[in-house]
Amino acid sequence: MMNRLKNVLRKKFVKNVMMVATGTLGAQAITLLFAPIITRLYGPEVYGILGVFNTMVSMIVPVAALTIPVAIVLPKEDRSALSLAKLAILIAGFVSVIMLIIVLFFQDFILDVFNIKELSLYILLVPLVVLLSALMQVGEQWLIRKKEFKSTAKAAFLHSLLLNITKTAGGLWLPVAGVLVTIAAFGNGIKALLLYYFTRKEDPTISSKLTDFSDERLRMKDVFIEHKDFPIFRAPQVFINAVSQGLPVMMLTAFFGPAAAGFYSIGKTVLGLPSALIGKAVGDVFYPRIAEASNTGENLSALIIKSTLGLAVVGILPFGIVIAFGPMLFGFVFGADWVTAGEYARWISLWSYFLFMNQPTIKALPVLSAQAFHLKFTMVTLITRSIALALGYYLFQSDVVAVALFSITGGLLNIALILITIGISRKFDLERGV
Repeated sequence: MMNRLKNVLRKKFVKNVMMVATGTLGAQAITLLFAPIITRLYGPEVYGILGVFNTMVSMIVPVAALTIPVAIVLPKEDRSALSLAKLAILIAGFVSVIMLIIVLFFQDFILDVFNIKELSLYILLVPLVVLLSALMQVGEQWLIRKKEFKSTAKAAFLHSLLLNITKTAGGLWLPVAGVLVTIAAFGNGIKALLLYYFTRKEDPTISSKLTDFSDERLRMKDVFIEHKDFPIFRAPQVFINAVSQGLPVMMLTAFFGPAAAGFYSIGKTVLGLPSALIGKAVGDVFYPRIAEASNTGENLSALIIKSTLGLAVVGILPFGIVIAFGPMLFGFVFGADWVTAGEYARWISLWSYFLFMNQPTIKALPVLSAQAFHLKFTMVTLITRSIALALGYYLFQSDVVAVALFSITGGLLNIALILITIGISRKFDLERGV
């Protein structure tokens, strides 16, 4: 048994997952250590306003560069990957300018529709966040391409440490929504700088490479055409998925007020820890692994099934504990004001468990050339989740029921996505004669 365990741990894939997970574990441990302090300093309503801001940003950030950064891992040659990185930065700059124009002209309309007048002074930060986040994505994907998982782990740890220290200091000085929102706005910029630092350590010439645009127009055009499925299919899919993920915060705010959004935000944050710790680590390592497997003619469906089942076993304990003891745990850790968040968390756990499991599925879809399917599936997901939340409000007038219906629907949809993707991968393998 011990020899089998040693053999598993010696595998490069497992080593890389453990390396990423170690850095993420440190980052999440810091978040957990600071969370009881931060939640007590700011309270549910302030946290709810932050949740709304983060949700607005999260809807735009993934498509800031039309998901071009995700393609950086795929080319065989670094030259093509660098062209993709430059293209992503240029697109992000253009999108940020468009966002600034929209915010300047439609600021009052946006604030009224989502009932978030408290953000009137800070909504102008959104275009900046979009640009900084795109730079962060480029740095992260470049390091993943180079398999510098130790560097991404260090960046995650240092980012969490700096961010949580700043939030705590800000809360001790002035515990208002504006402080939390401003810190969050510059958070991705801090991580982008950390990733750039580690990228320069890996390649001291990266700055000159990224700023060299001689004869670049033709190369950027070529790589854009080669990876056109990312802006055409993946970007809309990611945007719709982000809207779907953000629906509860926006609709709970509109229906039940900022405190409900705060309860949901803290519940989703806590239940996102296993995904951030293990699920993302597996996903980041699995992506270049399955891309390589596709190029070398390996069986992709076997890889997807094995990784998914592994995550299914790992996720039972953490999510099961929250289902059983959610309200008590949240009241003890975050304070009496947050017991309702524990009720939310019980239901969110069901959805989060299957979301945790589907990381290999999500990473496999670009390699399987199934991004058009993913876009259609995500549109169905958005409509179904919207209906679930609306039923909770209009039929039951209950925030807890709304979250329960939303979460059950999300869990069932994630199961369907996993099964369909395995079917697609088997067909893909048969077509290649694997």
